[in-house]
Amino acid sequence: EERYAIVRDYYDPKFLFPKKTRTFCTNSRCAHVVQEKYVTDDGRVWYSANGHAYSSSRPANGLANFALLKTVTLTQPLASGQDYATMLGIQASLIGGGHPIMQRVGDFRLGKRSTREGFSGDLYDFEPTLPSACPGDLGLSVPAKVLRSIWNAMKLLDTIVPGVLHPSTILYYPEIKLYANRPVFLDSSFQAAPGIRLIGDGAGTSRGITGAWASGIRAADGILGGG
Repeated sequence: EERYAIVRDYYDPKFLFPKKTRTFCTNSRCAHVVQEKYVTDDGRVWYSANGHAYSSSRPANGLANFALLKTVTLTQPLASGQDYATMLGIQASLIGGGHPIMQRVGDFRLGKRSTREGFSGDLYDFEPTLPSACPGDLGLSVPAKVLRSIWNAMKLLDTIVPGVLHPSTILYYPEIKLYANRPVFLDSSFQAAPGIRLIGDGAGTSRGITGAWASGIRAADGILGGG
């Protein structure tokens, strides 16, 4: 929290950067990173990192975490963005020995992989909250176009909240979020057929609570306007 002090005033600050890159799901006070298990249709297993925070019943650890998401929109000939996302997750799991990958910002800036020794309290003032993650090199797993966008976003974020790029900051990968298939709408109020509007994450019009709320407002405006 000391190096992401904005959480003292805003629990979940939102920042939107160029190339459709944004912060998502900020956690603080007693923040932890966990891994989520995914199983493909053919039985392959991979793990995604995710952040959360314990309630006030747990003692504070003084840490904060958030996701940086880069939106990727695929066109023909690749038909399934979900298949592409799964492939990225499996690739990360392969490099991480069946676990998410973690890397210190200091190592990333030097172009070298992180090692287990670099995650001890002897070198930095905090240890990873997901110790099962594999120290490694994100550059071997994250697509270059995605990694450039995320790194540029981090540099911009550091000008707003100095300390984000401290060498001790830990990068975890992957965290993959999927949009639902989005229908073709008749108008800007998400009308899929006369008198029928589809909104929220399930309709592919948003990805997150704030966007889902906003899509509902837009649909309501369309209804009140007589559409």
